[in-house]
Amino acid sequence: MHLLLSGIVGSVAYGLAGPDSDVDRIGVFAAPTVAFHGLHPPRESVVTTDPDVTLHECAKYARLALSGNPTATELMWLPEECYETRTEFGDQLIDIRAAFLSAPRVRDAYLGYASQQFRKLTARDSTVGGRRRSAKHARHLARLLHQGRVLYATGVLEIRLADPEWFRAFGERVAGGALSEAEELVAAAERDFARIRTPLPERPDEETVERWLLDVRAAHLPR
Repeated sequence: MHLLLSGIVGSVAYGLAGPDSDVDRIGVFAAPTVAFHGLHPPRESVVTTDPDVTLHECAKYARLALSGNPTATELMWLPEECYETRTEFGDQLIDIRAAFLSAPRVRDAYLGYASQQFRKLTARDSTVGGRRRSAKHARHLARLLHQGRVLYATGVLEIRLADPEWFRAFGERVAGGALSEAEELVAAAERDFARIRTPLPERPDEETVERWLLDVRAAHLPR
């Protein structure tokens, strides 16, 4: 495994972390190219929970990012201080990050993941732990809608939130019973996505992504 790019994502990167927040990390690695021709191809992902680390092989990472997956996408847009591993290929990945973007996939991914958080809110329980989880789901719902709208409107993904306290307060209100506020936020985001004139293309630039991936494969052939 050759780690190309890795960093701290999630609440720490957004500025939403509290004293009990986990530190989530994600990374991209390249497996030896010849390994794909054996009986047992390399694993596409390596996930650990202590610590919380998710590593994707570069082809799987590219597919996730091309689909608009928010967690995969944010690795290419992190603040400088959140990166822990950077290589030449990792820097190239950051340089071509716009090639992964497309209007319909960004809209569908961010609205879709936010809707997942809303469904979790409707299934909440009334215990202290349940309220804490509800606040977390509400924060992430609001964060996904905000980031998705900004990305859709500008072509730039905002990772570090300018006003994290608003998202914390929103989470507490929703966890306290203001579920309609979350429902209204989702509805407003849907209207915004419908009216915004986006600079994003209809399709991602897969040729640029493919060139990067083939360069990675060539570099990891035996000498």
